[in-house]
Amino acid sequence: MDQINLSAWINRSEVSTGSVSHGTAQMAHTVLGAPQSAAPREGDPLPQLWHWFGFPPTASMDDLGHDGHPRLGGLMPPVRLNRRMWAGGALEFLAPLYVGERLTRETRITNVAEKSGAAGDMVFVTLEHDISGESGLAVREQQDIVYLNIPDTFRAPKAIPAPRSDLSEQADITTPLLFRYSAITFNAHRIHYDLPYTQEVEHYPDLVVHGPLQANLLLGMATRHRGRAPAMFSFCGVHPVFASDVVELAATKSSDAEWSLCTVAGGTHQGMQASAIWEI
Repeated sequence: MDQINLSAWINRSEVSTGSVSHGTAQMAHTVLGAPQSAAPREGDPLPQLWHWFGFPPTASMDDLGHDGHPRLGGLMPPVRLNRRMWAGGALEFLAPLYVGERLTRETRITNVAEKSGAAGDMVFVTLEHDISGESGLAVREQQDIVYLNIPDTFRAPKAIPAPRSDLSEQADITTPLLFRYSAITFNAHRIHYDLPYTQEVEHYPDLVVHGPLQANLLLGMATRHRGRAPAMFSFCGVHPVFASDVVELAATKSSDAEWSLCTVAGGTHQGMQASAIWEI
């Protein structure tokens, strides 16, 4: 395992400022908005999770690694494992954010855990984000990132069968969709748009559907069908989803206040699991 004392990065923090401009909200709407609906305008409430578009990475081209991610160091520990994945997260929505307002994000590393398993050595980094608008704290977010080595060949994790759902709808996953989502998040990770790199270097069979994109789609579906946005939302990737997969968004209603959600690939297995909870 890594010889660097990675636990020394616990409690490191940084503060970022940003905004989701009217132009960015329009671009996000082309990717995530419901058909025939109007894009949010300046001063309108920001749909949940769209704060992700307000803090694009600022690493220069010289500071990007071969995979397209910013090089490690600074806030993030210099893990000597060459695959990075956004594994999941949990959010509590305390107050609305608005298109065009100044946003502040306070980030702290709350845990760094080294583990070994069937996939080899892994490092899990947990970050806590407090996102505030001009009226104060609006979102508390936990982000879970995992690092591991790229295997010589793709080995799929054990498939979790698709559940029986109360409602479902198909997600139209296309290469332009993956490109546009990478663009609005300013995410240069090559597994989402560079097929030769994806297959020859990271050994995936096809372009990989972003975990956060799946989270956006699941939360959007739940909000539309429930009629209002939840107070809490959590998600976890359990199996890669690829551009060639036929993808469904599925929901099972434990009650009016809590739904279990997932993406389903190829009609057989889950890609992302999620939970949405509403205040009653």
